[in-house]
Amino acid sequence: MIMKKQKLTLILVYDNEKILLGMKKRGFGMGKWNGFGGKVEKNENIFEAAERELFEESCLKIKSKESLIKRGIIDFRFENKLKEILEVNFFSIVSDNIIGEPEETEEMLPRWFEHSEIPYKKMWVDDQYWLPLLLSGKNFEGNFLFNKDGKKVLETELKKL
Repeated sequence: MIMKKQKLTLILVYDNEKILLGMKKRGFGMGKWNGFGGKVEKNENIFEAAERELFEESCLKIKSKESLIKRGIIDFRFENKLKEILEVNFFSIVSDNIIGEPEETEEMLPRWFEHSEIPYKKMWVDDQYWLPLLLSGKNFEGNFLFNKDGKKVLETELKKL
């Protein structure tokens, strides 16, 4: 039985050549490159949360709400916390649809990467499964089970929509 489900967002800013990732400087995922995102707060929907998190972590704003596209949903669990699900809602936005230049914040250090240089070895181990789908324009849903430190995928189910 699932006891606890936490809604989160993850937004990826990219174009045909490069992707913006942030080095997590503190907290959950510290030391990993990732998209921008976090917890959905009370009284906000997942789109509002994604927009807020992008601004808080990179100082970037979205030109229009229509340019933020929901791309997928994945439930993540850890073997030592099987009754807790992290429901991550994935979004993408083309870099032409953002306002400003990425800036370092207390939580993230943003950096552009060429698609051919995405640092998968310094990211969450599941990213290699879904990020190529997102970058190729595919939507997806799935489930991942990690070992307790999140360094190994024990089970995965991922399907294109």
